[in-house]
Amino acid sequence: MTEPYVVPIQPINGTILPRYAGPSTFARLPELRDVPKCDVAVVGVPFDAGTSFRPGARFGPQAIRQASRNLRTQYHPNYGIEPFMVQQVADAGDIACNPYNINEAIQQIEDATTELLEKCGAIVSLGGDHTIAYPLLKSINKRYGPVALVHFDAHLDTWDTYFGAPYTHGTPFRRAAEAGLFMDSASMHVGIRGPLYSRNDLTNDEEMGFRTVHCDEFETVGIAGVVERIRERVGSHPLYLSIDIDVLDPAHAPGTGTPEIAGMSSRELLGVLRGLTGLSIVSADVVEVAPAYDHAEITSLAAATVTYELINLLALSPALK
Repeated sequence: MTEPYVVPIQPINGTILPRYAGPSTFARLPELRDVPKCDVAVVGVPFDAGTSFRPGARFGPQAIRQASRNLRTQYHPNYGIEPFMVQQVADAGDIACNPYNINEAIQQIEDATTELLEKCGAIVSLGGDHTIAYPLLKSINKRYGPVALVHFDAHLDTWDTYFGAPYTHGTPFRRAAEAGLFMDSASMHVGIRGPLYSRNDLTNDEEMGFRTVHCDEFETVGIAGVVERIRERVGSHPLYLSIDIDVLDPAHAPGTGTPEIAGMSSRELLGVLRGLTGLSIVSADVVEVAPAYDHAEITSLAAATVTYELINLLALSPALK
C-alpha cells in the first residue's frame, strides 16, 4: 500500500519573513530533529586540517548557510519543480571534527555521515577542505558500493602524500582509488587546469580510472559537449558529485584556499550541473569555501547556489525514487 503524501516542512517563505531574518540553517530549512522523515540532509563538515596553502575552510559551512539567505527557493524554472515540496530537506547541523587529529576527524566524518544516511535518502555536505571527500565516499559505499564519481576541481587531488602525510586535501581520491570506492570505468574530473608537480601526474591519475575534462575544453566543446561526455561516461550508475569551489575562476570564487586563474565561470558550472538532470545522483559535497578571502560573499553565494542546484538534481534522481 502506498504511503499517503505528506506535505514536507518547508523553508521559511521570504515573502513572509525577510530573508535576512529567521533561522541560520541552510536556506532557512527546518532542522533535522524537527522533521518526521528526511529525504535529503544538508550537513556541515567544518574541517580544514588537510589544507596545504591558505587555511580557513572550517568556516565554510556557516558562510554558505549565511549566503543561502539570498536564494529564492520556492520554484526552480530550469528544473520545473518546487524542490522543497517534492522532498523533505532538512539541515543536520555540523559534524564534530577533531581539529588536531586528522585520522580521528576522518573517522568522525565517516561515522556521522553513515549514521545520517540511515535517517535520510541522501546528503549534501558543506566543507571544509577536500580531505572530507574520502570519508564521505566511504559512507556512501556502505549503501551503494563503488559509485561513479564526477569531481569538479582545478586540481586532480590524486597525489600520494604531502610532506609524508597521506590524508590531505590533495590526496582524497588517491585514497579512494586504493580503497575501491569509485568505479574506474565511470569517473571523471572536470575543470582541471594549470601546471602540475610532475609530467607523470596526469598519467598516474588516468591509471586510477579517471578521465579528465580540462578547463580549456570549454572553449572548444562548450557546456553541451562537456555534459555529453559526462553523461556518456556515467551512464545509469549511482553517481556522487564532489565540487571544489576552486573549479570556478577566482573572479567568481576568490574565497578559497588554492585559487587557480582561467577557471570555469559560474554560468558554465550551473550549465553543466543542469545538464546532469535525470542521472542517478545519490549524494554530493561542496568544499573549499574559505570566507576570510572572500569579497561581498561572492564565493559563499556561489557555493550556496550550487548546493541548491544539487538539491534540485536529487529531487529528480531516479536513484532516490
